[in-house]
Amino acid sequence: MPRYVFLTLLCLSPLAHAATMPSADAAHDLSYSMGASLGERLREEVPELQLQALIEGLRTAYQGQPLALSDERIEQILTLHQAQSSQAQPQSEMALGAERDFLLKEKQLPQARELADGIVLLELKHGTGAKPGAQDSVYVNYVGRLPDGTVFDQSTQPQWFRLDSVIAGWRSALVQMPVGAKWRLAIPSSQAYGTEGAGDLIAPYTPLVFEIELIDIRK
Repeated sequence: MPRYVFLTLLCLSPLAHAATMPSADAAHDLSYSMGASLGERLREEVPELQLQALIEGLRTAYQGQPLALSDERIEQILTLHQAQSSQAQPQSEMALGAERDFLLKEKQLPQARELADGIVLLELKHGTGAKPGAQDSVYVNYVGRLPDGTVFDQSTQPQWFRLDSVIAGWRSALVQMPVGAKWRLAIPSSQAYGTEGAGDLIAPYTPLVFEIELIDIRK
């Protein structure tokens, strides 16, 4: 099988130069450490990997056993994957840059303040009622917009939601929101739909803007 430079696997090479392990426990710890380092890198760089197939390929190659795929097929697959990854990288960097610019502008709006997790709050209406707990249900009117102002979701009448069933940005903000208040929330993508997005409506790395009026809460 050819020697491939695949992603950053060769970054593990410094470990290969460690001194000879004098005991079985030390040898186990070295093997485990290399596996943990490899696993962390693959989780970040190729999150869709099938773990069982990965382990099988690693085992058969390491033991010098016949591989399930030909060298030519493996080279074709890895070359295609690397090409796709190199194309996707600039797109994600552009999206993250656009998100940073958007959230920076939101923070500069008059009366804006930043909550935990980078959420930017504008209070549109003051509330004086109770605040919901993390496991409570909330009765709300809301409008959800993309950064360009496009409405992707809204209520036509007040709706009940359990806070443990909504996006992280809602959970983080609404536990600080008193009944009667109406807030405008700019929510980072990490607190919304993240790197995956949501179908055709919300692209990866998209921050969201919600106007939420909290009408009632229920334990």
